[in-house]
Amino acid sequence: MPRPVRCRKIERLPVYRSFSPDDIEADESVRMTVDEFEALRLLDDEGLNQEACASRMNIARTTVTAIYDSARKKVAEALVHGKRLLIAGGCCEFAPVEIRKDIMEKGSITMRIAVTYENGEIFQHFGHTEQFKLYDVEKGKITGEQVIDTNGSGHGALAGFLQAAKVDALICGGIGMGAQMALADVGIKLYAGVQGNADDAAKALAEGTLAYDPDAHCDHHDHDHGNCGHHHEHEHSHDHCGHHHGEGHHCHEH
Repeated sequence: MPRPVRCRKIERLPVYRSFSPDDIEADESVRMTVDEFEALRLLDDEGLNQEACASRMNIARTTVTAIYDSARKKVAEALVHGKRLLIAGGCCEFAPVEIRKDIMEKGSITMRIAVTYENGEIFQHFGHTEQFKLYDVEKGKITGEQVIDTNGSGHGALAGFLQAAKVDALICGGIGMGAQMALADVGIKLYAGVQGNADDAAKALAEGTLAYDPDAHCDHHDHDHGNCGHHHEHEHSHDHCGHHHGEGHHCHEH
């Protein structure tokens, strides 16, 4: 039997998920888990000692030491050898996110779909969307709709924004790898590469007939200019325990 591992409490989702050297095209990548990032954030950015960090993450101090050492080695590997640094996955519990009071109440058996939205159409650049349209679905039928503003949330914070809106699935056009990883970490199912009318797409997803492209993305070098492309490289996180919102579950070492 593998030894049970306590999932690490994460107070804040990483806003930025991907870092690459500007002067070369990095062919290799280093993956830092979200709990390793959290240890760096608490120890080096907030300046906590390891005992306080352990208390905040709900783990032993010796575990903090181990994941902090691992995180530092990965940062060094990326900086020294010119590799891309990706942040995703890990055995984590995410702290509950405050629910916005202006968002419609979600039923206990409701599936909530969010669509990047502009003038009735699916907005094609996830990181620059200024609005989402929410659709609540029960038994394959849309039972509620609402357009909400992102209130200036940057591309790195949109996953947390959707988590706060209790979204289960996202329909969009192009989306960057970092955003894909962030959505996966908070358990939001992604349906990318979709174009056309937002209402039609939400209805199709509710009925199980939506056509989408899992390889659609916005290239991380071009997203500030609104250029989108496609890729066929998938970044998977195999060590994520898949529990969110303080559920108190445990995962196991593999």
